[in-house]
Amino acid sequence: MNFTLRPWREEDAASLAQAANDPAVAANLRDAFPCPYSLADAQWFINDCIAHNRQDRLVYAVTVGGRPVGCVSVQLQSDVYRKSAELGYWLAQPYWGQGVMTRAVSQICQEAFGLFDIVRIYAEPFAHNQSSRRVLEKAGFSLEGVMRDGVFKRGRVYSYCMYSLLRREAGL
Repeated sequence: MNFTLRPWREEDAASLAQAANDPAVAANLRDAFPCPYSLADAQWFINDCIAHNRQDRLVYAVTVGGRPVGCVSVQLQSDVYRKSAELGYWLAQPYWGQGVMTRAVSQICQEAFGLFDIVRIYAEPFAHNQSSRRVLEKAGFSLEGVMRDGVFKRGRVYSYCMYSLLRREAGL
């Protein structure tokens, strides 16, 4: 499936709200991701992306046919973690399992290593989220470990995984 990564635009708000307003998407993300996801949530997010993109993060709309259907981001860390960045991503359900996110992750990681003075990009999917873990593995990330009972979501305790991709592993 063909897709593009591009900066968020104000006119994307309605499409973002529609794609993100899915409990199955929110189930595997942090609680900061609203559920339900309103138009006001989308407008706030897009304005924040426009204000800060390429400063301390890269945040892109994943678009299919010009319409946003997901998001991928790399967020710089601080203090002793300042040479690391965290990867985040989600995709609307109709596009799951089609290789879109694996390619989007690879693309944004290459750009982030080229743009920022970092040596490591990491991601922390829930251990039970096999699809997200496969995305990372196919994009060249290595499993560093499982943090047992490390997160609390929807009234339950879950384990999560630590994956990373090092600059030298990305061929840079």
